Amino acid sequence: MRHTLSVLVENQFGVLTRVTGMFSGRGFNIDTLNVGPTQDPNLSRITATVQGDNEQLDQCIKQLQKLVNVIEVIDLRVGQFVARELIMLKVSADSETRGELVQICDIFRAKIIDVRHNRIIVEMTGNESKVRAFLELIEPFGLLELARTGNVALKRRMGNEGAEES
Repeated sequence: MRHTLSVLVENQFGVLTRVTGMFSGRGFNIDTLNVGPTQDPNLSRITATVQGDNEQLDQCIKQLQKLVNVIEVIDLRVGQFVARELIMLKVSADSETRGELVQICDIFRAKIIDVRHNRIIVEMTGNESKVRAFLELIEPFGLLELARTGNVALKRRMGNEGAEES
């Protein structure tokens, strides 16, 4: 089963190594990993997508919570969070295919950020299914290079936490 975890940590040297070591120590393969600062420069958020059963995940969360420098661990359940991923890709594009590529990019709200004689570079953000659908349409043109951020996710407000849900 696939799980998305949000781990709020102190922004200090070695914290990422300890957190990822905990995942590997519990036998989890990390599918995606994204780390970045938060609104507080002293804190970073680690968003990890991992595979494993619920029992293993519960043990992993308990172990993460015991780590020094870990402030909060949230298991983001389906429907309780919003996630996006950024992809950048280099695609073969000649005068015959460029028009169709531009149309596909427009449909997916992707942005062409570099154009050369025989290729374009595109950036696109979206959830996992949007990214997958976009890549399926682009691959036949000749995908030359791809970079992905992995998921970035935030928990939706639930219940009566003081704000309306969007």
